[in-house]
Amino acid sequence: MTSAKIAISINSQYLKRLEYFVRCKTFKNRSQAIEHAVIHELERLEHGRLAIECAKLDPSIEMNLADEGLSEDLKTWPKY
Repeated sequence: MTSAKIAISINSQYLKRLEYFVRCKTFKNRSQAIEHAVIHELERLEHGRLAIECAKLDPSIEMNLADEGLSEDLKTWPKY
């Protein structure tokens, strides 16, 4: 994946905290630390969006859709 260079402004307190992790070798540099933070925040936001969309689903309708056609399939399944 190719990278793009961007410029950001960051609160000095956050920058000090970020540089601490770079000094401790948690990240190779500030760019890597910021990229890591952005990726994880995007994943968190996307996961939250998925949860919101799933909450909109009607469980009874979804169950009916999942069970649709299952009664015919059950007749051909072996008994255990």
